[in-house]
Amino acid sequence: MAAYHNNVTIPPTNLCFLSNNYFQALSKTPERLRKRVLATWTPDQELNQMRLRSGADMKRKLTWYDLIALGIGGMLGVGVFVTTGPVAKDKSGPAVLVSYIIAGISALFSSLCYTEFSIQIPVAGGAFSYLRVTFGEFVGYFAGASILMEYVLSNAAVARSFTEYLCTAFGQEDPNAWRMEVDGLLKGYNMLDFPAVALIVVLTVCLCRSTKESSMLNIIMTIFHVVFFGFIIVSGICYGNTENLIQPEGLAPNGVKGVIDGAAIVYFSYIGYDSVSTMAEEIKNPSKSLPLGIVGSVLIVSIIYCLMALSLCMMVPYNKISSSASFSVAFQNIGWKWASNIVGAGASLGIVASLLVAMLGQARYLCVIGRARLVPSWFAKVHPKTGTPQNATIFLGFCQASIALFTDLSIVLEMISIGTLIVFYLVANALIYHRYAINTNNPPTYTIVFLLILSCASIGFSISWHFTHLQKWGLPLFGICVIATTAIFQYLMPFCGSRDMPDHEWQVPFMPWPAALSIFLNVFLMGTLKRLSYERFGVWTCLVTLVYMLYGVHSTYQTEEMETQGDESGGMRVHCSNLNGEQPKVDIQVI
Repeated sequence: MAAYHNNVTIPPTNLCFLSNNYFQALSKTPERLRKRVLATWTPDQELNQMRLRSGADMKRKLTWYDLIALGIGGMLGVGVFVTTGPVAKDKSGPAVLVSYIIAGISALFSSLCYTEFSIQIPVAGGAFSYLRVTFGEFVGYFAGASILMEYVLSNAAVARSFTEYLCTAFGQEDPNAWRMEVDGLLKGYNMLDFPAVALIVVLTVCLCRSTKESSMLNIIMTIFHVVFFGFIIVSGICYGNTENLIQPEGLAPNGVKGVIDGAAIVYFSYIGYDSVSTMAEEIKNPSKSLPLGIVGSVLIVSIIYCLMALSLCMMVPYNKISSSASFSVAFQNIGWKWASNIVGAGASLGIVASLLVAMLGQARYLCVIGRARLVPSWFAKVHPKTGTPQNATIFLGFCQASIALFTDLSIVLEMISIGTLIVFYLVANALIYHRYAINTNNPPTYTIVFLLILSCASIGFSISWHFTHLQKWGLPLFGICVIATTAIFQYLMPFCGSRDMPDHEWQVPFMPWPAALSIFLNVFLMGTLKRLSYERFGVWTCLVTLVYMLYGVHSTYQTEEMETQGDESGGMRVHCSNLNGEQPKVDIQVI
């Protein structure tokens, strides 16, 4: 039976496996792929028609300071504790501070691309919606599936690390002290982690109740977490020694290459700001709050990370920094053994905050993918009382708890970053294409050629960086190519403003340079990943494509066909809202 929302009939999609209709649909897969793979929606359709499929609207209760707190909470997790020590010791030396600055600039460029899209299309779909509007259904689906994979795996891994840091906070030296070993299970799957499961269950319940209550909980935890970081920073700078910054082999013992390689590793400590863009449907004033929330949180976290790295290198000479538990060992070296317990407690609190924000964002992604009918529509439902996507939240919480209970996810850490970098790369490409091809009268061919040349030059630079015999001529050649291509494109393709946004709305300045640099840096960072990451991601890509061909394309084709028939027979007209966050007014005219 069809569902109704604000007097709008929403057609169901009954795609049943092992039925005659399904097998008939499979026989039409090539035809449907041609129609759906590049099918795009307009921003107005994303804002209104798609949102109606959830049955109820998400409640707009968040403000700019909620977004800043969510961004900080999402990024200030365990990453800085895991990456700073090894990078300082093996890559950058005391110049790890510079590595964090470079990584922060890269994160800032990517966040600017997200910010402009989130203002134009203030819906909960994040990168999925941005790419579906720009490059079509399959690219959006691929990006959404990749982000969800990253969220589920990384959240499960973070939940297990919560148990380890909690053990440290209570003075336990064995990280598996609170885990249960089960004989008969394979190694790597035999250490059951019930505290991690309990944490995921508690956060899932909180997120199902109210987004605003979850945000308040995050604000409280983030305040305590920032105070904890302040303790580490002040202690390290006050009781450290500036001579450790230049001893024993100078500020950058491995040269510029060591600093850049270090930046590629610490960049992953910034991942999490994209969760803020998925809150767009729950913000009171998206056009003003989103730039403050996304860009503001990235800048604040960048400053904190740089000061954290500085304090560590001042406490201990870089060649004596421990690769594991770097900050705890550093405090022990200055005679503060008691501080290691505080580090464990603070890291545990940071893990809870970052996990809360990540779980908040992942449910919104799945909800909007469900609206598009690329997954069953059950995931798209928004609870009418709480205004939260409860079905998506519960399902993903169950998946994470199941993985966190059994699996030692150290091998997954190699896979957690590649999907996110690819999505950031696609969003930067989409912003340039949306600005210079969709929103103007410029021929799209010129923009496509520019993006292809820019990507190829970025790949060439990344390859040259890793092979010594190519560095002498490859780096300057491809570097100049990136700069010259962007400058020529800017000269030949002037931009006069967006048709989708009023002149007073916020837009990324100095285009196309920020987006072009984001493309370059994301390609470069992907080049630092190991072969195993690409092999596993290739398997995931094949699986995602198979699901799309067996289910997604047929479900969306059926939905769009039924809605088109409904429009023709019923004369349904939807009047779209503005982009300032007001709820849509839907009027139906039946002929």
